[in-house]
Amino acid sequence: MPYEVTRTTLRYMTHLPPPAEELRLLDAELWQLDARRSQLLARRAWLVAALHRTQPSPAQASPQPPHTAPAPPRAETAAPSVQNALLVLGGVLLTLAAAVFTLVSWGHMGIAGRALVLGAVTVATLAAPVALLKRGLRSTAEAVAGLGLALTVLDAYALHAAALPGTGGTGYAAAATAVLAAAWTAYGLLPATSALRLPLPCALAAAQFPLLLGALAADAGPFVVTAALLVTAGLDAVAVVLLPAGAVRVTAVVGAYGVGGWGVAGAGWLSLTADGPVDASRAGALLLLAAAIAVGSARRGPGVGHALGLAITAGLLVVGALGGVARSGLPSQWAVPAHLVVGIALLAAVRVERLPEAMRRGLAWASGAVQALAVLWTLPVVAVVLLGPAGWLGRVWSGAPSDARAAVVVDAPWPPHAAVAPVVPVAVAAVLALAVRAQAWRSRARLGAVGLLWATALILPAILEIPYVAGMLVLGVLTAAALYACRITSSAAQVTALVLALVTAAGLTLVSLASQSATLVVLSVLTVLFGAVSWRSDVSPFTAPAALVSAAALASASGAAADWPASRTALPVLAVTAAAALLAARLGASRATVPVESVGAALGLFAVGLAVTDPPMLALVLALCGVIAAGTALRAERRPVGYAATALFVLAAWVRLAAWDVGTPEAYTLPVTVPALLVGALRRRRDPQASSWTAYGPGLAATLLPSLAAAWADPQWTRPLLLGGAALLVTLLGARHHLRAPLVLGGSVLTLVALHELAPYVVQVTGALPRWAPPALAGLLLLALGATYEQRIRDVRRMRQVLRRMN
Repeated sequence: MPYEVTRTTLRYMTHLPPPAEELRLLDAELWQLDARRSQLLARRAWLVAALHRTQPSPAQASPQPPHTAPAPPRAETAAPSVQNALLVLGGVLLTLAAAVFTLVSWGHMGIAGRALVLGAVTVATLAAPVALLKRGLRSTAEAVAGLGLALTVLDAYALHAAALPGTGGTGYAAAATAVLAAAWTAYGLLPATSALRLPLPCALAAAQFPLLLGALAADAGPFVVTAALLVTAGLDAVAVVLLPAGAVRVTAVVGAYGVGGWGVAGAGWLSLTADGPVDASRAGALLLLAAAIAVGSARRGPGVGHALGLAITAGLLVVGALGGVARSGLPSQWAVPAHLVVGIALLAAVRVERLPEAMRRGLAWASGAVQALAVLWTLPVVAVVLLGPAGWLGRVWSGAPSDARAAVVVDAPWPPHAAVAPVVPVAVAAVLALAVRAQAWRSRARLGAVGLLWATALILPAILEIPYVAGMLVLGVLTAAALYACRITSSAAQVTALVLALVTAAGLTLVSLASQSATLVVLSVLTVLFGAVSWRSDVSPFTAPAALVSAAALASASGAAADWPASRTALPVLAVTAAAALLAARLGASRATVPVESVGAALGLFAVGLAVTDPPMLALVLALCGVIAAGTALRAERRPVGYAATALFVLAAWVRLAAWDVGTPEAYTLPVTVPALLVGALRRRRDPQASSWTAYGPGLAATLLPSLAAAWADPQWTRPLLLGGAALLVTLLGARHHLRAPLVLGGSVLTLVALHELAPYVVQVTGALPRWAPPALAGLLLLALGATYEQRIRDVRRMRQVLRRMN
């Protein structure tokens, strides 16, 4: 239809629906289309991102999707955040301005005038949030309310400066904080301002100070100040229980922990520094008050973890309170046992069924912590008993001490509280054995009890100052009992018994060093004990090496007792090494084989070290070590030890030659060359493709090179002649069998020997020639080389090919 007809026709048509309604419908449809388009664009963006994530590499990537317009930049801060920041900044600036106005000056107005003006401004400021809340401006209302609360603090200062200048500052601050806390609470609870979140937390924060400041204003002692802190913390705890979750409750929790922590620290300090039972009782009462607050909070407060931590704290506070009171009436060495008794008594609360599970578990943990700390208190005594005898290492066989205590305090001081130390491990062992009922922990508790009883038996001889021999007898019985306990089938019990046996045996050995007879007897007994237990395969990887070490120590001690030199003592030590090799062969594939062999090797090195000052004895020891290594190499799984045996035999030969003052190098190198050539020949027989350098090179070089160096320094003709003949023989054998290593090494040595022998004659001939002869001969040589250059190149290439065809 033509446009003119359409325009004319539409002019006289009636719109159904009316234009306004149709426009509304069109806008609604367009809005729906825009919303749908936004959904489709979001879906498309997600699909594009998913495709990008699944593509493994740019090389395998599919064609890039059509370019889309970049998204508009995202705002880094939200509008509410900006609003809050601006409101807080404005409130801070106004507060600072009010403080300057009140504290400094404003024109010529006095403090009274400034106080009246500030009061009027405060009233207006506190009233403003009501109107702001009605208009829905809550954030602005909060900011203005915060400004009003800050102005009330300045009002309190202005009142003190204008009307009550003679009142004490601390007392006035206590009263002012109490009034402000009450006023802020009332302001926050008003119906018109109850929607504000700031007044009530501020009121609770201000309530932390009245009691403390009041106690300080009254010049009360430290006990009253600490009590004020604890009472404040208790009121905070009540608020935590009663108030619902929110900012007020968070403020109460922070106040309870903060103020309560300071109160507990003060009470603990007062208990530690108490001069008598009265002061200790007062400090203990404060600690019990803190414990009561913690218990109440644990029972009423939310959260299992919260209750567990508070229960542990309450238990420790009870121990500190009652233990501190008991400590004030007892000698100082009984302080820890007194606290331990209270800690053990806490376990009675675990049986109370009415207490929550978290509280009972927390009290049990508190009791365990006290017992653990008490056991740590006894460790210095155990350390002195175990490590103190190490001082005998510098005073071996200097004489038996008078008693067991003198045997352990060689250079270490004796702890002053050692007399009561056995009480602690015995008490804790009893608790572990009787109080632990859980099946999962019962076996571990019993092992712990055994360890504590062992520690008690270990330190008792030194504490009781029994005779020296009796003290060693106690240690020997403990070692034997621990080794016998290794027969227990439980792996954990075996490990515990084995560790106790090894530690006790080490301490017994150190204690026995004071006397020669004691050392010999103790080492003999330990060798027998560890050897007897080694027949059990479960612990033999540890007891068999211990038996060998004890036997080696016994051999060394026996040699020293017989006044043998150290080099001669190496022979009985080497006998222990031989016994270790025989035992390893007897054990076979047992788990103890490797530990026994390792200890045997270490003892062999120890024997070599003992004999190092006597070359003939050192040669003998090295040869015997070679025999032991050769015997070990007879076992199929220990064939590589044969190389060590060969090295030991060679070293033994060298040491013997050096002891005989033999200076001929061939005497040292031929014992190496001959076995090396034999081994190379065997290898070539097994593997004909093996290179002659690896088969014969090391053996030939071991003799030819040192002999060549000696021949060049030898003025006689015998050595060069023999070396030249040997090099010629090696060269001919290499050429005969097409072996590269003998041919190259023999030919090189032969050439160098010939050069050494002909050098004097060359020098004589050169001196007899006229001066023009050497340049002329050099020119002729160069001409000859130039004329036959290509032939020489062909000869070199042919020689290289011949060498390549050789092995």
